[in-house]
Amino acid sequence: MRLLRALIITASAIGLLGVMGCASGPNVNSKDPIEPLNRKIHSFNESVDDAVIKPVATTYRNYTPEPFQYLIKNFFGNLRDVWSTANNAFQLKPAETAEDGARVLINTFLGIYGLIDLATPMGIERHNEDFGQTLGYWGVPSGPYIVLPLLGPSTLRDTVAMPVDTEGNLVRHINHVPTRNSAYATNLVDQRAGLLNVSKQVDDLALDKYSFVRDAFLQKRLNDVYDGNPPDTDNEDRENSNQ
Repeated sequence: MRLLRALIITASAIGLLGVMGCASGPNVNSKDPIEPLNRKIHSFNESVDDAVIKPVATTYRNYTPEPFQYLIKNFFGNLRDVWSTANNAFQLKPAETAEDGARVLINTFLGIYGLIDLATPMGIERHNEDFGQTLGYWGVPSGPYIVLPLLGPSTLRDTVAMPVDTEGNLVRHINHVPTRNSAYATNLVDQRAGLLNVSKQVDDLALDKYSFVRDAFLQKRLNDVYDGNPPDTDNEDRENSNQ
């Protein structure tokens, strides 16, 4: 975790320097003012993924029994629902707070600590929220696009929010270090396994994978902040120009 925090702080500093020193010139993308550096970090992350994370995730998907994968996915999804409940409350969304809170109670106590998702079949919707979205809800602009070493796509706002999200992750508060690290690793592998088909499609279709991932990520985060109803492009451009 010390290494993770160091990377986050470094990335934040890089982003700030990029805004101050690189956001000028006729050919600079206002959303990605440090693109040359971001591309290098993206390439590094791709190399690590190809060498380590993707093979492990592929093995996990192919050889772990599907019922066990189902339990793992549900368990970590339930933990994320806890933090989503808090962020919906921070955003003063009573209906979403109640629904996510109900999901946590039902899945934790009736679904054996979240291993079985009973809330979804009951029609209780999941509202994925994090602290970056909460900052966006309260008007904090996204800032420039940043690629974090090992952690991948982000924005300055999401990078600043990341330490809070880390504290909001219940895995972070497991005192037994080997258990905590195993939980982090299992969640990482499970999430990467869920993206194997998507990443293959991107590899097959994207002429420039970096640009494709960046644009898709920024659009998704915009949709996340505005709950699927983002402002028009002109308003988005004005937001970025005012940062």
